[in-house]
Amino acid sequence: MAETKRITIRIPVEQFDALEKLVSEGEFKTISDAIREAIDSFVDVKVTPENLEKFTIAFPKIDVNGLDTLVKEGDSLTIDDAVRNAVKEYVRKKLERE
Repeated sequence: MAETKRITIRIPVEQFDALEKLVSEGEFKTISDAIREAIDSFVDVKVTPENLEKFTIAFPKIDVNGLDTLVKEGDSLTIDDAVRNAVKEYVRKKLERE
């Protein structure tokens, strides 16, 4: 296992309660696991190659289910891939019209 460091943080009660809910619903084994995943996601978005820019988007669950279907049917490798392809196609078509 990689060397680790310990940090202590203070968060609002509402955020702590939300983390506890995620743990009780089985999304994570522990609050520490949830926080580690959040930090991993944050670092992944903030530390990217210079030629890329990453951002996070939120979708209604019904749209995510549709994207998941595309992946299951083999139209895309991942949900991220499906979204990336859709955005590329949208931008390409929009630019062609101009």
